[in-house]
Amino acid sequence: MPALRTRPASSRLARLGHRINRLAPLALGVMMAFGAASAAHAQSLFEVYEAARAFDASYLAARALADSAVYKAEQAHALRRPGLSVGVSASRSGSDIPGSDTTTKTTGAQLQATQTLFNRANDATISQADLGVEVAKADVQVAEQDLIVRVAQAYFDVLASQEALEAAKAGRTAIAEQLASAKRNFEVGTATITDTREAQARYDLATATELAAQNDLLTKRIALDTLVGRPSVAPKPLAPNADLKPLLSGAVDDWVGPTDQAPNVRRSRLALEIAKLETEKARAGRLPTVDVSGSYGKGHSNVDGTQFTAAGALPINSSGPSTTSNIGITLKLPLFTGGAVQNRVKETVLLEDQSRNTLEFARRTVAQTTRQAYFGLESLQSQVKAFEAAESSSQLALEATQLGYKVGVRVNLDVLNAQTQLYQTRRDLAKARYDTLVNSLKLRQAAGTLSADDVLKVNQLLVR
Repeated sequence: MPALRTRPASSRLARLGHRINRLAPLALGVMMAFGAASAAHAQSLFEVYEAARAFDASYLAARALADSAVYKAEQAHALRRPGLSVGVSASRSGSDIPGSDTTTKTTGAQLQATQTLFNRANDATISQADLGVEVAKADVQVAEQDLIVRVAQAYFDVLASQEALEAAKAGRTAIAEQLASAKRNFEVGTATITDTREAQARYDLATATELAAQNDLLTKRIALDTLVGRPSVAPKPLAPNADLKPLLSGAVDDWVGPTDQAPNVRRSRLALEIAKLETEKARAGRLPTVDVSGSYGKGHSNVDGTQFTAAGALPINSSGPSTTSNIGITLKLPLFTGGAVQNRVKETVLLEDQSRNTLEFARRTVAQTTRQAYFGLESLQSQVKAFEAAESSSQLALEATQLGYKVGVRVNLDVLNAQTQLYQTRRDLAKARYDTLVNSLKLRQAAGTLSADDVLKVNQLLVR
């Protein structure tokens, strides 16, 4: 039997290495494709908003309440429509008195109809129910605007936290390089132990900052996922060349002027109209009401018994159908109600005055909130410009400090300070940009004009 030949281990390892080298480009391509697919699955702000709109319990509750208001109004409208009912009866009665002993059996069916001809209180109730539908629509608009702002806040909080984490990582990496350089310089005698300790302290602080940034990002991601109802939502970042100037247009008075159509103001105005109708309803307590009613019935009766007379006992046995019908008009005029109507009118007049003041307060609040949001957004846009200039200046300062450190005119602490300033500026710049986007939506919410179209406008500023 011939001996088995075995290849040397070094030969097998060489062939395996050759195969790995051939498969490396394929593996790299698969990894790049997977990375591109992950990036392609990043959700835009509008996509996240649409998902939250179908999941958020608070918004869905407001929608359900608004839908129910339509059916509540239909119940009120039934007061103006005719009513129709049918009744079926069957009875048996006996009579045992001196002179007769009878049993009567009766069956019948009756159709009854009623129609209100005049009732001012019912008319006011119907009008209030119709206004209640408009109030529900305003409530839904408020809930939808609140949902847009909450989604945008959570969305851009994640992006700002990502930028903060990236800045923290870059800062720690740069400080680690500076720490290694300080150690080398100390070993060769060109730097003191102070430089090494200062770099070590900054490195430890940068590590703690990075850990805090990681936890903050995790918290923000959980909040966004909970709001949307999807795991691992990946927001799209702001485009590098996005222009934030169009987010704020016109003067502050241009924004405050249309606030009378804000949903909060509209809801208060509708509440005032409902209060006026309540006063009208109370005054209707002095007016008459007129109703028309009618009925038609068919029945059958059977009388069986004995009647005693002077001539003797006479049997009674009679049966036959019966028909009844009637129609009439009922007029009711209250003459005295114990002061209930008068006191109810006084109460509703005061409640009407309360609603009028509530409306004025809503107008003032919306105008004030709109002004504050306008100037806040204006300040954020100025901060973005200032941080952009600060980032450029900090970059130049870091490069100059690093050069000065190499030639010996700057110490290690100067470099560390310049690096920290640069990465903090980048972090603050990113946060200011995202705050500008969120506050542009808050401005429109304060003015009462926020809608899904505004989400699409912000969506265009994100990476495609």
